[in-house]
Parts: sequence; C-alpha cells; structure tokens
Amino acid sequence: MNRELLIVDKDGVLIQVVQGDITQENVDAIVNPANSSLKHGGGIAGAIIRKGGRIIQEESDRIGFLPTGKAVYTGAGNLKAKYVIHTVGPVWGEGDEERKLRSAVSSVFDVARKISVKSISIPAISTGIFGYPKKEGVYVIVDQVLKEIEKDASYLEKVRLIAIDDETVALFKDEISAKFGLK
Repeated sequence: MNRELLIVDKDGVLIQVVQGDITQENVDAIVNPANSSLKHGGGIAGAIIRKGGRIIQEESDRIGFLPTGKAVYTGAGNLKAKYVIHTVGPVWGEGDEERKLRSAVSSVFDVARKISVKSISIPAISTGIFGYPKKEGVYVIVDQVLKEIEKDASYLEKVRLIAIDDETVALFKDEISAKFGLK
C-alpha cells in the first residue's frame, strides 16, 4: 500500500511525496523513466510491463525511438492509471545532464497537458540504472515540477512524487520541505 508522507499545496495543485509502488498508483497517469528504444525490460519500466501487460510494450513498439528529454504516452493496460507517460532522462556522464533531465520533466507536463491529466505520479527519473546522483536528480526534478506548475497548472489537481526506497523518499521530502520552508 502506498503511503503519503508529505502533502503541500502549490497554486491549487496538491504535491504529495509518496513511498510505494508506482504501478499501484490510482492516478490518471504514471511516468515511466524509459530508455530511448522504449524497450521496457528492467527497473520501473519492467515492473510497469509486468503489472500493466504486454499491450504497453506493443504500443511503445509502434512509437519506436524517443530522444532523451522527450516524452510520449501509451495506454496503461491493466494498471489503475489511464496512461503511462514515457520519458527518457539522461544517463549520468553523457554530458549536459541537468538540462536533459529538466527537458524530460517538462516534456512529461507537456504530454499531461495535451491529454488532460488531472493527477500524475512521477518517480526519480534517471536516478536508478541511468546513474544520475539521487540528491542532485531529486533537486532538479522537484525544481522543474514547481516551475511547470507555476507555468500552467490549470488542468492539474495532483502531482505525486514517488519512490519505493527510503533514501529517495527522504530526498523528495527534504527537497519539498526546503522549497516550502517546512524545515
């Protein structure tokens, strides 16, 4: 069962820090930190396919290649969510990682706006097998999420920042707390 650990309001949008399994999220869309080939084998992507079904991979195969910093969506198969928004964050060490991660987050919100998503669950993109240092990655993700909400949140009601591991959840909590002066 997913646990909400911190909830704040930003311009009428609830931002929640959640510890749990993104495949169990009851939101309009979950974010999949994908690879450019949209082959969902390991990590969060693999879990999404295992729980959501092969249809997600089949839809991804029809899309094909997705450049770093961009996002697309598919249906969510058997998941509680309606959509999976796939985004490709940077691999640590490839250069210009912060700009690419910001672009990936921004692209998620562009897609969410396009498909009229009211609630979305976002993991710590690129901080797993792509090797982006967790603390720095979480800082960039939270900062960009807040910028996207400030830019246009008219369609949005809830953003859930989710991780299954204690370290990433604590980093999300610390970063949100710092941004909202809760420390």
